[in-house]
Formats: sequence, structure tokens, C-alpha cells
Amino acid sequence: MSDAETPPETEFDPVAPNTGDEFEPVDVFPDSDDFDLRPGADSCYKCSTCDTNCPVAEVDDDFPGPKFQGPEQWRLKQSDDDHEIDDSVMDCSNCMRCDNACPSGVPLSQMHNTARGEYVSEQMDKLSVEYIRNRILANYRTSAFFASKVPRLANFAMNFGPARWVMEKTLGVTSERDFPAFAKQTFRDWWADRGGQVQSRENARAARKRRGLPEDADKKVAYFHGCYSNYNTPEVGKAMVRVFEEFGYEVVAPEQKCSGTPMFANGMLDDARRHAETNVSSMSELVDEGYHAIASCTSCSMALRQEYPELFDIDGIDKVAENTFEAIEYLRIHEDLKGEVQAADVDGDLAEEFAYHAPCHSRNQGLDRQAVELFRDLDGVEVEDVGDSCSGISGTYGWKEEKYEKSMEIGEEMFEHMDHAEGETGMTECPTCAMQMEHGSGYEIRHPLELLEAALVE
Repeated sequence: MSDAETPPETEFDPVAPNTGDEFEPVDVFPDSDDFDLRPGADSCYKCSTCDTNCPVAEVDDDFPGPKFQGPEQWRLKQSDDDHEIDDSVMDCSNCMRCDNACPSGVPLSQMHNTARGEYVSEQMDKLSVEYIRNRILANYRTSAFFASKVPRLANFAMNFGPARWVMEKTLGVTSERDFPAFAKQTFRDWWADRGGQVQSRENARAARKRRGLPEDADKKVAYFHGCYSNYNTPEVGKAMVRVFEEFGYEVVAPEQKCSGTPMFANGMLDDARRHAETNVSSMSELVDEGYHAIASCTSCSMALRQEYPELFDIDGIDKVAENTFEAIEYLRIHEDLKGEVQAADVDGDLAEEFAYHAPCHSRNQGLDRQAVELFRDLDGVEVEDVGDSCSGISGTYGWKEEKYEKSMEIGEEMFEHMDHAEGETGMTECPTCAMQMEHGSGYEIRHPLELLEAALVE
């Protein structure tokens, strides 16, 4: 064809492609009321970093790992309506280390929690021993409430040898572990007897005056103490209150239920949602009044700031998540905490060398080094990091008879590091990690807030 020739006419129109009257797009991912996890699944390029960082996969050759439990299983569910969730999802410990390891930001733990909830809701036999056992463990707050009414009797009964043997044989709760003691007085009872918010306001104003701050300064926090600090270790809650009051903060302890962490791990999402609705309701109202939500347990802060907005659609949930902090994290952000600690010293019972373990849920929030860095220059103590391994207990995971040996194998590296550490007192922010540390080493375990109280509060 020469340049002078006119090209033949064509019906091709690049603005309006001719796709044919009969064309219908294929609906690969049909509309659903479920959470849209496709963007996260599409981000997975099968590098298997999550699998190599999974502590369960490291000790259990039959566990397919986070990659299968997350994006691969999700894809199977979208393409095959008859595909059932693999029961291995119940072997995930919910340590969430896979989230931290993934270079692509795939929401692995959200996928695991969603799949686990579907498995329990639709496939698990509600009359099975496993379901009953898991429901009891997941709803620890309920059993702790009743045990706290008769703590001496509960402490004896729960650790009575024959009773533990029966629980293992009938429910599958391991008899190898000692049940944590229930306090003679719960944190909330102490809080009420002390005078509650009114007394805290007075203490905070006195501290502000002592520090040369305006007595009416707007410094106030809402304490999410969680189940364990309420029923088992109220000394942690007391330390948190006293430390914050020392910095001039008025503390409130609002109505609250379990954070839901053990429920997520056992696929009891309906239970977790009921508790979350109470927590979000009370905390969101306080956030509107200028409070920040503070947790002394890193699993509780993780639930409020990450798992709630990932799994539930509740009014105020994003607002609560954005205003939730771990306790020491909050003071590091808003106060010269490092300077205060450098000017302090500790003697007496807490003048120790500590073997510190950072919980997995602390690492997920970027807080794994804060205790070591904070107390590095505190006279009278030494804090040694015992490595980045998982403790292995992962909440209720290590309490299950069939998973006990695996939990101990996961924790073996931590035990070895503790054994070689200079100190013989452990430290961690997680109550179940504390159980595992004590169980595997025999060390007494303390919370960083207790050390901070000893250093700063007269």
C-alpha cells in the first residue's frame, strides 16, 4: 500500500470496544458479606517466610504452616463452595509471628482467625470433648470470676493431683502444669476499696503539684486491666495505677470483659464479639472524653488495636484502636520516662538481674526491645534479653494435653537462654509467657511495671 492510498474503513473503535452482545463477565469472587481478604491474598507471592518463622511448623512436621492456613486456604474457599476448612487450622497457636515476618503485609493472622472461626462454627462437633475443653479455656474469665469468690479453695482444688489427672483424662487439659493462683483480692476489689476514680484524681493532682505541673492538666487514661491482672496478678494492676498517678495521670477502670485473645485462638468468634462490644462501648465513650486506653498485657493491647478492627464492625472500633497503647509504650511516648529511670535506683527485693523475654504479641507491636532499653541505665538492676524465640505456651495452646510437648519444644530455646543468663528472675509483659517461663525454668517472674514502680514510686 502506498502512502497515497486510503486505508480501508474498519469498525474498530478504541473508545467503545466491541465485546459482543452476549458477553457476561465471569464472577470469580461472588459478592459476600464476609470480610474482603482478596487484596491480602493477592499480595502473597509464596516466599514461605511466614512458614520459616512459624514456631509450630518448626516442631510439628504435620502442620502445613501459615501460608496454607492463610492465603492458599482462602483462595480454595473462593473457588470451591464445597471446600471445607482444614482441621489443621486449630493447630495454629495465634502467636501472630507470621504477620511480623511477612515482607508483603499479608494479613495472615486475620485470615487464620477468620478460617478458625468458620471451622468451629460450621464443622466442629459441639458435643466433642475438644470443643467443650476449648470453650472452657477460651472463656477463662468466667471460671476465674467464680474461682475468685473462694480463692483458697480454688487454688487447692485446681492443683490437687487427682483432680488434675481427671481433667487431663476427661477434658484434655494437661496435668503437667500448675494452675496459676487466684489472688485473695481482685484488682477491681482493691480499686473500689481504695476509692476508685475519685482517689486516683486526688493522687494525680497531688503528683502534678509536686512536679510543678498545672493541677488541672488534662492527663487521664482508661486502664484495660484484662482478666489475669484482675484475678491472678493484681500487683501488676496496682503498679500500673501507681506509676501513672506518679506522672500525674488520673486513672479510670471502666466496665470491661475479656479482650478476646483466647477466644480468637480457639475460633470462638461469637464469644469474642460479645466481649468486644462491651469493651469498645465503654472505651469509645472515654476516648470521646479525652482518655487513652492503656493495657498492661501486650495480648490485650494487640486485641484492641489490631484484631478488633480486623474482625469486627462495631461502632467506635477504629477510634478505640487508634487510641490504645501498651502501658510503658504510652509513657515512653508522652513522658521523659528514660530520663526518670536514669535518675532513679532500685534496692530491696527488685534489685535483681532479670532475664527478659519479649512476648510474640509485643514484637508484633514493635515493643520487643523497650524493657531492655528502658532499664539499661537503672542503678541496681541488670536486664538481659533472652532471645527472640517464642515461649511456646501461646495462651491456651500449651494447656492442651495433645500440644503440651510441642509447646515445651518450642520454648526450649528460651529456657536454655534463661539458664545461661546471669539472673534468676524472669521478666515479661505477657501473663501466659510468664507461666511458661516459670514452668520451664523455676524462676520467679515479674512484670516491667513492677520494676518501674519500685524505681519511681515512693
